[in-house]
Amino acid sequence: MDNVTALLQETRHAAPLLAAVGDDRRNAVLRDLAQNLIAATDTIIAANAKDLARMEKEDPRYDRLLLDAPRIKGIADDVAKVATLPSPTGRLLENRTLDNGLDISRITVPLGVVGVIYESRPNVTVDVFALCFKAGNAAVLKGGKEADDSNRALIAVIHQTLAAHSLPAALCCLLPAPREATQVLLNAVGLVDICIPRGSQGLIDFVRDTAKIPVIETGAGIVHTYFAASGDVAKGQDIIEHAKPRRASVCNA
Repeated sequence: MDNVTALLQETRHAAPLLAAVGDDRRNAVLRDLAQNLIAATDTIIAANAKDLARMEKEDPRYDRLLLDAPRIKGIADDVAKVATLPSPTGRLLENRTLDNGLDISRITVPLGVVGVIYESRPNVTVDVFALCFKAGNAAVLKGGKEADDSNRALIAVIHQTLAAHSLPAALCCLLPAPREATQVLLNAVGLVDICIPRGSQGLIDFVRDTAKIPVIETGAGIVHTYFAASGDVAKGQDIIEHAKPRRASVCNA
């Protein structure tokens, strides 16, 4: 998997360039990305159809994988919302002066290169890039083979947008679909600063137990709702219907 290592090296080299990209410019990139996703709707749906054709409709992942015009608009709207958020970097969290006169400050800074491993939800491709880019981080994405055509169509739009702003495509790297690429990522000491698994408990356990790079362990999804006998029945019904039956294919349904 020498090609995977080469991709990671390119992203490692490109990551420091984000330090010179101010928040206004980052927001402009994200706003343009939102518009470009809408413009590429037909292309994205065509790529998604190839992925869907390889999966049985009865598979619970089918609905997670499905992209249509309303869902693509939803992804674009989320990107536009990220652009409106305050910058998470450069914030003063703490400042104090020691007895010896030494002034100490704690300030938020980017992590560097963030790797995210996820499964058959192509919307995560755009979500991760938008959040990483907003925070000044380069993104390394490892999606599942089930969504590879969809992911590549979405990455093409991201790269198109970066190029329009004279930024390198390597700031958002999509690794090859085979599982061997995951092993390279998890062993990429010095190339990737942090890895975040997003998916099933099995995936999270594998990443935590295998990785040689730092890992942020996420939750596997809350699949139960506990309702107290003394609770407001009408409010409880609304909460349960919204959280669970609203979309039965999601991981916390």
